[in-house]
Amino acid sequence: MTTSSRERLIAAAREAREHACAKYSGFRVGAALEDAKGRIFAGVNVESSSYGLTCCAERTALFSALTAGSRAFQAIAVVTDTARLTPPCGACRQVLWDYCGDVEVLLANLAGQTEVHSLAELLPHAFDEDNLR
Repeated sequence: MTTSSRERLIAAAREAREHACAKYSGFRVGAALEDAKGRIFAGVNVESSSYGLTCCAERTALFSALTAGSRAFQAIAVVTDTARLTPPCGACRQVLWDYCGDVEVLLANLAGQTEVHSLAELLPHAFDEDNLR
């Protein structure tokens, strides 16, 4: 991925974050997922008073892309307002692995810090369809 593509994806996640529904925790997250055609799908965390029903921004972006018919992905950006960059949670890592494979994961905060990881780096020894055979 080029630097400008990464910046565009992070900007989309930063913009999405403004629409996060985090009325219980106040922890607002934005995500942007780029498919193989260069289309970007945004997502935000949507909280429930029953925290277990909350949906993370990464899965919201993925589900939006899948709903639009996209099936091949290049990268996902995650933006939070924290000093320590925030990677996807375990559930998001698993679902991203299932549908995106080893995509590039861009982490960023509002202060402009960024990191780039592969999903395989964040989810070593991933469980997938090969384990079901």
